[in-house]
Amino acid sequence: MNSVISHIEYVLPDQLVVNDELTVTGTRWTPEEITNKTGITKRFVVDTQTTASDLAFQAASKIVGSIVAADSIDLLIFCTQSPDYVLPTTACLLQHRLGLPTNCAAFDFNLGCSGYVYGLSIVQSMIRAGHAKRALLLTGETYSKYFDRSDFSVASIFGDAGTATLIDAGDSTEETIGPFIFGTDGSGGDRLIVGGSGARPLKDDPILVRVPENAKTKLFMDGPEIFAFTMRTIQSTLETFFAKHGWTWNDFDRIVFHQANKFMLDNLRVQCGIPSEKFIVRMENVGNTVSNTIPIVLAELQHENALKSGDRLLLVGFGVGYSWAACALTWK
Repeated sequence: MNSVISHIEYVLPDQLVVNDELTVTGTRWTPEEITNKTGITKRFVVDTQTTASDLAFQAASKIVGSIVAADSIDLLIFCTQSPDYVLPTTACLLQHRLGLPTNCAAFDFNLGCSGYVYGLSIVQSMIRAGHAKRALLLTGETYSKYFDRSDFSVASIFGDAGTATLIDAGDSTEETIGPFIFGTDGSGGDRLIVGGSGARPLKDDPILVRVPENAKTKLFMDGPEIFAFTMRTIQSTLETFFAKHGWTWNDFDRIVFHQANKFMLDNLRVQCGIPSEKFIVRMENVGNTVSNTIPIVLAELQHENALKSGDRLLLVGFGVGYSWAACALTWK
């Protein structure tokens, strides 16, 4: 048995940060230059009390109770790199908070910009194995808690958000979510990192040797290296994926990449030869929201009735880890 995406919702926190506010930190970029280079005009960040699970809960609450009954959900997975606690598992807290039954499986997984595609594969696999019939795939990130808001390199890019995707067991054996392709290169783990955020002590941490001393306990991003990784990895991955399944770009109606920044997406589109009319760029009003970017795009297209049954989509996530993943998706 295969699975289908039934509905997607997302939420943004209340605090708005526009480009005019970023220019007071000393950067030479004007607000217009920030927009031109990143494709972002505004992003939303949480207050000190709001967590990633709060955002995911708000998104899920738009589905649970109004679209489906809470007791009909038997799987909840939560993708986050900013959990409420090291333990207990945040997904368990969300199960209780949403009023889901106690026979519901619930767990977190820690992935960033590739996380949504990985999450789809986990749900698809569990439904196909007969372990679940109706699932909530939740994403939530509050990267703003990790960086100094005067650090223009990250403050201009990242925003906070939460999403909820309802996935149901389908009524046919037709594969509507998948196939998938995955990749990992942990040698780039220090290119986007928050030192001291886990059990590894900061003192003499070997992975932090290339991180500047003043950035070791904050979100550090080496933008040029991440750009180089993306450009050398995504095209070859998609070429391998397409060759295996005999695809061309003509087999897809929409192409949705992780919404990293406009400069990166423009270069990827040209490098991969993707028709511009199929390639979706939608980060202007939300920023780079990490694992939330792909479901936010899908939710917006869904709400605009811009997706019709039978549309074929290609979803591609890439970033922190380094980690990447892609999958085909047939909209139902």
